[in-house]
Amino acid sequence: MQKLVIWLLAIILTILTLGWYFSNIAFYFIISLVIAAALRPLTNRINSVHLLGQHLPRWLAIICSFATIGLVLFLISLLFVPLVAVQIETIQNIDVQFLYEQIQEPIDKVEAFLIKLNLMADNPGFLFQQFKNTMFSSLREVNFQGFLNGIINTTSSLLITLMAVVFISFFLLLENGLLRRNIINQVPNKYFELSVATFHKVERLLSNYLLGLLIQMTSIFTVASVGLSLANVKYALTIGIFAAVANLIPYAGPLLGATFGVLVGLSTGDFVGTSEMTFFIIKILSVFLVVQLTDNIILQPLIFSKSVKAHPLEIFVIIFAGAKVGGIMGMIFAIPVYTIFRVSFQEFYKGYKQYRIFRN
Repeated sequence: MQKLVIWLLAIILTILTLGWYFSNIAFYFIISLVIAAALRPLTNRINSVHLLGQHLPRWLAIICSFATIGLVLFLISLLFVPLVAVQIETIQNIDVQFLYEQIQEPIDKVEAFLIKLNLMADNPGFLFQQFKNTMFSSLREVNFQGFLNGIINTTSSLLITLMAVVFISFFLLLENGLLRRNIINQVPNKYFELSVATFHKVERLLSNYLLGLLIQMTSIFTVASVGLSLANVKYALTIGIFAAVANLIPYAGPLLGATFGVLVGLSTGDFVGTSEMTFFIIKILSVFLVVQLTDNIILQPLIFSKSVKAHPLEIFVIIFAGAKVGGIMGMIFAIPVYTIFRVSFQEFYKGYKQYRIFRN
């Protein structure tokens, strides 16, 4: 038993060390494993189609799967085009002088109050002039060249990540379980059944988790888009899609979705007065409150507690540990990675308790 424990600890330590040293490759590989698991049912279904009395080649089925996902993402992105066009037109039509007039009134009131309290010199208009000078100086100090370089670098990194993930996912789907078989072949015979059971349970839980995420995103999109449509909010479908995708980010996602909904609603709505605007914001926030209650009461327990079979506090700690290691992407992929290690440990501990092979 002592040798087995040392062997397992050595393997875990080696995996963690290599994962830390080659963090980029490990990150690409983890994302590719999740994508391959998600696309495998669709790929197998396309691969089973007969054409001229023969199955479609698996490589062609994989390309069709990627093309289907790409088409769906392209159609979703088309929903954002009108919204972006409206925002660009709004920015182009901003009346700067009118904006200054709207800002000047509250600043003058604050200035008059400060002068009345003898907290500043009796020089009306000084505070607003300082505000204008500060704003212009801030605009002049903006490093547009650095901002442009940052966009180029980010785009390049995203393209490299995309190419790496697509390449790895393609071969994982093409081999169709060859990696798993190669790993199992390295396991000693007396641990063979236990290893197969561990792989099977990990795959089943990850499949349940991915299916749960799909149900969660569909439900949030439906509730948000229907609720916002009833509230007469423009671009309700676009806001609903953004909220569903943003909800993949634990804890911060719902706040991002609600903020995006309020900003879009305010920038595209026509308001007569402040009271009408306030009521409109309340309607949007009420919709997202219903979305959040639905997610917390129905969807979250279904997805995390049942599909992953982990305690909510356990999930909370793991998500924030993932955020510490990998930021937003670490939060998103913390649960699948944790599930792999957790189930593997549980199965081997169960094997130690129930099977005599660990005591020989």
